[in-house]
Amino acid sequence: MTTTRMLLVWGMVLGICGCYSFTGASVPSHLKTIAIPVMDDQSGSGEASLRDDMTRTLTDLFVRDNSLEVADKNTADSILEGTILPLRDEIVAVSGGETVNKRRITLSVKVVYHDMKLRKKVYEKTFSNYGDYNPTGGFAQRKAAFDEAIRKICEDILLETVSGW
Repeated sequence: MTTTRMLLVWGMVLGICGCYSFTGASVPSHLKTIAIPVMDDQSGSGEASLRDDMTRTLTDLFVRDNSLEVADKNTADSILEGTILPLRDEIVAVSGGETVNKRRITLSVKVVYHDMKLRKKVYEKTFSNYGDYNPTGGFAQRKAAFDEAIRKICEDILLETVSGW
């Protein structure tokens, strides 16, 4: 098997598994730990668990990634703070008879990442992403859209934090 073919097969295997890790990315060697305090919710969504869901999802991604160990804010080498900004819940598709059959929830989070060892701000950035739902699906569909948007944003934050150097 040629090298090119082996690389193609390996890429397909990783793609099928859906496995990913940013372990070994260019996180500076002086940073070993990260604190992720509960995010501030300024979304106006009325979703009682939004800040906890966002914080938990982000923390879980960092734990699985293992580039930075999640630690207490008082002892961490770095701190990732986030504020959930006002959200949008918009119509994206209307069928015949003017029936709304798809809505989009767009979440945005302002994130500030601090290097506590060097006492400097590494980045300040706003991340946005969305999830779609059918409004006739009720609460479960809307919650799934929130979960999708949260997952996408948290993946973007993780990527920026561990490889944006």
